[in-house]
Amino acid sequence: MLNLNASEMSKKRILLVDDEEDILNLLETVLIKEGFQNIHKVTNGIAAIEIAQSIEPDIIVLDIMLPDMDGYEVCKQLREFTYSPIIFLSAKSDDVDKLLGLGVGGDDYVTKPFSPKEVAYRIKAQFRRADQIKQNKNSETKLITFGDIEIDEIKAEVTKGNHLINLTAKEYQLLLFLVKHPNQILSKELILDRVWGKGYEGHENALMVHMHHLRQKLENEPSLPKYFLTQRGLGYKFVPGEKS
Repeated sequence: MLNLNASEMSKKRILLVDDEEDILNLLETVLIKEGFQNIHKVTNGIAAIEIAQSIEPDIIVLDIMLPDMDGYEVCKQLREFTYSPIIFLSAKSDDVDKLLGLGVGGDDYVTKPFSPKEVAYRIKAQFRRADQIKQNKNSETKLITFGDIEIDEIKAEVTKGNHLINLTAKEYQLLLFLVKHPNQILSKELILDRVWGKGYEGHENALMVHMHHLRQKLENEPSLPKYFLTQRGLGYKFVPGEKS
């Protein structure tokens, strides 16, 4: 697993969004102790969108309960111009709320009350995975094609036909893992471990939501998938078929 060095961490731009200043200050203190320095804090959704457009954060920690608009709406608007990882903070622990957060483009979900160190760990985990993708891009690659879909690992871009497909960081990571294991039945536990990391066992709903998104974006008929198949009771399988 890749480890971030002090110089890399100090350059990462982190945007913290929460209407409770005590939480913002606590998170900032812990993140600084962990080596992060470029931290921005706002207390409402409008400010979050404005500053995200200005600084282009590398990651966003976003509370759901904000005074001007809820975090789900903020996330939707952020996803119009950024695909940086978004970690939701919420006092709501229901699976429905978690699915909604993932459904609008979130990458992770932490329930209040939480340990600030846990949030720092989740942030580092997102950065490690992003850096792994960059490392892969620097290797001698690689175009992966199936049907009319092409994955350019050097540019970290996915196209369908002549159209660029916008994927979140987690959707891209999931796609890469699937296509690099063609025609294999991959258990949900294995996918969660390799794409989400340790500690996500039992979060099959998160995987289900992201699989749904991949099908919506890449399959011609998402309800009758050709490439990303569900193996009931077993997991998922990527079937590349023939190149067009």
